[in-house]
Amino acid sequence: MKDAKRNLIGLVFGAMFGGVLAAGSLHEYDTIHNMLRLDKFYVFGFMGSAIVIATFGLGILESRNTQTTLGGVISLQRSDVKANHIKGGVIFGSGWAIAGTCPAPVLVMLSSGAMLSLVVMAGIFIGLGFADSKGSSVFGDGEHRVTEDESHLV
Repeated sequence: MKDAKRNLIGLVFGAMFGGVLAAGSLHEYDTIHNMLRLDKFYVFGFMGSAIVIATFGLGILESRNTQTTLGGVISLQRSDVKANHIKGGVIFGSGWAIAGTCPAPVLVMLSSGAMLSLVVMAGIFIGLGFADSKGSSVFGDGEHRVTEDESHLV
């Protein structure tokens, strides 16, 4: 039952997030390329406002020891910038610039009928395969890897 609830919550929030991306035209190749060429700046405002709202909102929730609907406590990870962050950012940014999309908007692209999304999705899975081949078959939170022994906790 817990997995069904988690999946339903993920589906609802994912659909709402996809709707916001579609409303902002963030699934359109030209929108992203206009932003990266510095021709249109509203996407920077869109992303910046999301970062500010999430930072303050999550900070408030963490300071109050807020429990999630799934029973966990909100606890944010903090870390210094390391070489792997820079490498990952360069790889992600290069793919974003070439394809004009990233993992979330690519699903919106697919639902809108853009066939480029299939190529991008294949690239995402190939990249995940490369990352997976470097050690653990279980991913962590992006900062910390989860070992096989801890995989039951995820």
